Amino acid sequence: MPNYNIDAKKDMTYDAIVIGSGISGGWAAKELCEKGLKTLVLERGRMVEHLKDYPTMNDDPWDMELRGGLSPEEKQKHKYALRSGFVGKDTEHFFANDEENPYTEKKPFLWIRAHQMGGRSLLWGKQTYRWSDLDFEANAKDGYGVDWPIRYKDLAPWYTYVEKFAGISGAALGLPHLPDSHFLPPMEMNCVEKHVKGRIEKAFPGRHMIIGRVAHLTQPLNGRGQCQYRNRCSRGCPYGAYFSSNAVTLPAANATGNLTIRPYSIVHSLIYDEQKEKAVGVRIIDAETHQTYAYYSKIIFSNASTLSTTQILLNSTSSRFENGFGNDSGELGHNLMDHTYRVGAMGNVEGFETEYYKGRRPNGIYIPRYVNLEGQAPAKDFLRGYGFQGGGGRGNINAAANLPSFGADFKDSIMQPEPWEFFITGFAECLPYHENKVTLNKDVLDKWGNPTLTLDSEFKENEKNANRQIQKDAVEMLEKAGLTNVVGFDNEHEQGYGIHEMGTARMGKDPKTSVLNRFNQVHAAKNVFVTDGACMTSSSCVNPSLTYMALTARAANHAVAELNKQNI
Repeated sequence: MPNYNIDAKKDMTYDAIVIGSGISGGWAAKELCEKGLKTLVLERGRMVEHLKDYPTMNDDPWDMELRGGLSPEEKQKHKYALRSGFVGKDTEHFFANDEENPYTEKKPFLWIRAHQMGGRSLLWGKQTYRWSDLDFEANAKDGYGVDWPIRYKDLAPWYTYVEKFAGISGAALGLPHLPDSHFLPPMEMNCVEKHVKGRIEKAFPGRHMIIGRVAHLTQPLNGRGQCQYRNRCSRGCPYGAYFSSNAVTLPAANATGNLTIRPYSIVHSLIYDEQKEKAVGVRIIDAETHQTYAYYSKIIFSNASTLSTTQILLNSTSSRFENGFGNDSGELGHNLMDHTYRVGAMGNVEGFETEYYKGRRPNGIYIPRYVNLEGQAPAKDFLRGYGFQGGGGRGNINAAANLPSFGADFKDSIMQPEPWEFFITGFAECLPYHENKVTLNKDVLDKWGNPTLTLDSEFKENEKNANRQIQKDAVEMLEKAGLTNVVGFDNEHEQGYGIHEMGTARMGKDPKTSVLNRFNQVHAAKNVFVTDGACMTSSSCVNPSLTYMALTARAANHAVAELNKQNI
């Protein structure tokens, strides 16, 4: 999408400033631009244009050095993200430089960042599920955290709004605790997944196994092509089939003529006007020249991602906000959450030796939450709940490259598919604990001299107990489904592996206990909006990105309405 306006030096004043261009930042830019606001998007990394800047989108392993492995220098550059197992030569250019952007782990925490236009929307798993009142009411019912200032009915029309534009494939199920979306046709399970689904649902009435609800097009939409089942999504999709800011929201914003993107713009802090009692602009450091600039606007949306937004707010101090912007409650930086991950079971499925599947479907199966629901006896050892993701498949013998054999018989043997396998892994809700927090570290600076973050957060007994039940349930389901060689696993990871970090600038009803109000406005400066993961008041057990999209569209609509009324 050529002709992005990246000249942000001629005019330092805009109607709106959006910090960050990832999933929520892209939506903020689209909504504000389409409503007529001259909008500046500040992106701390480089420009990445759809198609033009996807260098590995069509590469095979043999097209890359080390068959896609990283050199020692590249591994050091991504020393944090490498722990996730997701970084390879095909995607490393989309991950942040960890050496230039250090952080301190008081307790182990994996913080994965992507500093470029589009942010982590180029890398996400694209699983998209609506929250329900089971989620929005959970804090109020069990006393953890504070009550959400909204309910499902407040967000339902905005879920529909963003789903129609983003494109979500899936099937209706009619579960009140997992509301159906506006769906494109669902992807199809393979033969083994269908088999396991039938066995599990028969053995466990009330449990359901569905194809994942995912932000992939199964038919063309708004000029974007449908998914080609290549499963190379995190390299950038040339068809625009999966949702990313680069392929979907930013081009829409650009089409209005109201968008300006300034890359290499590291936001230092917000500028607060004591007399006007609101933010009037943003201070940045140019990542290439190290020069400082100030940009001004009527409203500001912070969408830098959960921890980066909180880092900016903590660094935005003044005589009014001595402990961070909008931090009258003292809750800024607290209540950090993530989902548990990498606990479940796997096994072999016998039979189906003559069956295979076509393509590499970029999606798996989903088993929605079935514990601690309305009308059920509560679990003894934990609050809230969990769901499962996973799938079935069979591959070739990948180890063949290291075997000493040769010849025609050997080549024929390694072309035979391996046995069918099936696995499920659980995602459990993390409670919002005040003591799970991030703080500014002025002793450790980044490349540009900015204070970094110290992360002090962990899973506690509630999440560990849920994980024990996840593994037990997973083993039981697979055994009841007739799998053999069933093995349970729990890789007992620290927070961050789910890459669903959220909280630290939560929404709430009371300015004394929260940072944001029901429309994502900072209580004490209502022209500043936070609609990325930092705003979350609890974590649910489903993927959060669809909720970020809906909250952002809703907040942008409110911002423009309030601006027109001259209320902000």
